[in-house]
Amino acid sequence: MFVSLYQLLQNTKMIDYTLLSQCPVFRGISAADAENLLKQVHFQLRKFLKDEIVVVAGESVANLNIVLSGSVRGEMIDYSGKTIKIEDVEAPKPLAAAFLFGQDNKFPVTVTANEKCSILVIPVNEFLKLLQMNSQILRNYLNSISSRAQFLSQKLHFLSFKTIRGKVAHYLLQQAGDRFHSVELKNTQQQLADLFGVTRPSLARVFGDMQKEGLISISNKTVKLVNREKLSELINHA
Repeated sequence: MFVSLYQLLQNTKMIDYTLLSQCPVFRGISAADAENLLKQVHFQLRKFLKDEIVVVAGESVANLNIVLSGSVRGEMIDYSGKTIKIEDVEAPKPLAAAFLFGQDNKFPVTVTANEKCSILVIPVNEFLKLLQMNSQILRNYLNSISSRAQFLSQKLHFLSFKTIRGKVAHYLLQQAGDRFHSVELKNTQQQLADLFGVTRPSLARVFGDMQKEGLISISNKTVKLVNREKLSELINHA
């Protein structure tokens, strides 16, 4: 059940619009414009405690959910009953935005609060109004789901490698191409770990081992490919 006009005004005042304007869906929208837009649609501001379940895998995605404070984690159960963490989502990012429309628009994972958090909940019909009212939000949303599709496509490719060393070697050689001998890492280690489908500590350990073995040299965010031949061998044996 969504909010009355009084509750809507109260919720509107509780939102950090400067932070919301940094959300991929609202990028390029000023804090003042974001506030004015939300005043024209119905929404909820929901709060969760640490380890409280936000949504359960299989639930219909009936709303655009944006984490406004704190962070949540997406998890799934594998065939053996083991819980596997898929990714963490921090403010101000949306949850499962690519699943908002479509025939089988259900949450692929169970989402749980990592800490106290607040989530902006906009029903799909209200979000459609925003898309119609503001072309920047429409472009942002299309870019967001397109980028997500590209990320998942890359992730599937990296999952074909059996070892983390193989994933890292392939990524570095792919980024460097034939002309360059170094790579400027634009992603954080956590983002790379998510892309490779591994944990951040495991990835950090592999980077450290490869540097000790003289395969690469790391300085800040620049990775120099010291031994391209050995890196290629890692791919072939991955």
